[in-house]
Amino acid sequence: MEPPGEKPGEAEGLRITPQLLKSRTGEFALESILLLKLRDLGLVDLGCLGECLALEWLDLSGNALTQLGPLAALHQLAVLNVSNNRLTGLEPLAACENLQSLNAAGNLLATPGQLQCLAGLQGLQHLRLQDPLARLSNPLCASPSYHSAVRELLPGLKVLDGERVSGRGSEFYQLCRDLDSSLRPSSSPGPRASEAQPWVEPGYWESWPTRSSSILEEACRQFQDTLQECLDLDRQASDRLARAQQTLSPAGAASSFVF
Repeated sequence: MEPPGEKPGEAEGLRITPQLLKSRTGEFALESILLLKLRDLGLVDLGCLGECLALEWLDLSGNALTQLGPLAALHQLAVLNVSNNRLTGLEPLAACENLQSLNAAGNLLATPGQLQCLAGLQGLQHLRLQDPLARLSNPLCASPSYHSAVRELLPGLKVLDGERVSGRGSEFYQLCRDLDSSLRPSSSPGPRASEAQPWVEPGYWESWPTRSSSILEEACRQFQDTLQECLDLDRQASDRLARAQQTLSPAGAASSFVF
């Protein structure tokens, strides 16, 4: 019997108990729980969580966990969030053969070798070890070879830290990273990167087919018309922005608005 005024599981708030799970899910049998959200509870012990054998989705973020032992029994688990804890290893997850998505940002994982336990998870496609927006990371993410080491260790990954590393769209992300690297100012001495150049030569868009073809000529004419419309719209937009800036600015004072 619970003490007066105390909610079920409140006294064991730092450890998961059957009472805590039942009070938060409304399920009488732990084996019936499919989805469980236990974030920001100050948990340090997963207790009986391994008895939730049908669990597929689990959020344990924002606690004080240092180990994940009971999760080894959760063979149906597909989505797991253990971000913002105190984990130094993920070994129990090697038994979660159905795991597809893992968020472990904001822990104490120090080397790529600590991810070796995930190498046998054939279905793991989404992995997050750092989250800049939430200011969460792991020590291993500071290494310059972090991305390449993780991708080599887990070649089946499709998304790492929110960016596609394989499959459709991955080439675009790689292109963005390459551009970002080339445009970032270098701290080392040496010649500066050359100024950005147009992707095409002047007059490229005005080119016409070298051989006569009514279909090609008509297509080029339509393209030229569309291009001219875009240029006209751009000019009109610039004029309207200039008028709006002039209207909003105090008379005789410098504008404080930037468009």
